[in-house]
Amino acid sequence: MQLGYNEIMIVSKYFEDINDFINLEIGIKRFQGNMERFHFNPIPLNQHSRRLFPNIETFHIYNKKDEVFKDGRIIKQIIWYKVNYSRYLEEKEEGNICKNIEYTKEDRIKYGNTIPIEVNSLGNECFSFYSILTPINIPNIIKMRHSFDRCSTLTTVNIPTSVTQIGDRCFSKCTSLQSINIPTSVIEIGNKCFFECYSLTSIAIPTNVSKIGDRCFYGCKSLTSIEIPTSVTEIGNLCFKECTSLTSINIPSSITSFGIGCFYHCGCEEELKKNKTIPEYCF
Repeated sequence: MQLGYNEIMIVSKYFEDINDFINLEIGIKRFQGNMERFHFNPIPLNQHSRRLFPNIETFHIYNKKDEVFKDGRIIKQIIWYKVNYSRYLEEKEEGNICKNIEYTKEDRIKYGNTIPIEVNSLGNECFSFYSILTPINIPNIIKMRHSFDRCSTLTTVNIPTSVTQIGDRCFSKCTSLQSINIPTSVIEIGNKCFFECYSLTSIAIPTNVSKIGDRCFYGCKSLTSIEIPTSVTEIGNLCFKECTSLTSINIPSSITSFGIGCFYHCGCEEELKKNKTIPEYCF
């Protein structure tokens, strides 16, 4: 089967270097003019390569340091690198599109505690040290870092299925947090994620998580039970240290790496010591 103009244009959209486009037109005569058919730039451009795509109408900015062009037929930009919500609103006024929008602490102070639906991620310390008196709903974001660190009055969080990463210290020292539902979309739970969440009573680790980070549940004194799926292969250092009320925890055979002191002074320490697959240094 011979590729036609439309097929080769679709294929060339995945080229990563300008030389691939040039070699295609030099090597196969019938594909000459392929670059002229593009109405957007499939790769970052410089002064030289810009001339090879004369009919661009939508200019894609893939990286913060990309050279930006506003000449010729270009009528709008699509920005792929991370921008804050304030910048997004400015670009929207200009008719541009932002694909990676982060709600920062500065944005929250300026625009309020309701997370806009356009947001993809929460910035570091977005709500940290802030007294949130009611449960908070998180829209369809993908990443959360230490966004709620030390929100001492936060009691309940609803995490949407769009979230894949809960970063380091995300809910660290949320001392009033009682319940949290982590969806199966989450594949990463960072270090100290629930560090000293004194009021948290139970939690189920999603079935796609492979590692529970260092000090993840350190000092969760009210935690009585936790479900660990067979997807987990590693428990971090001091992970469950000082979980003094923990009486129910399953240790699947999938776990091959135990962190130092991961069960030190936890409620089921003596029972876990009977499990010969758990090294002594865990206690």
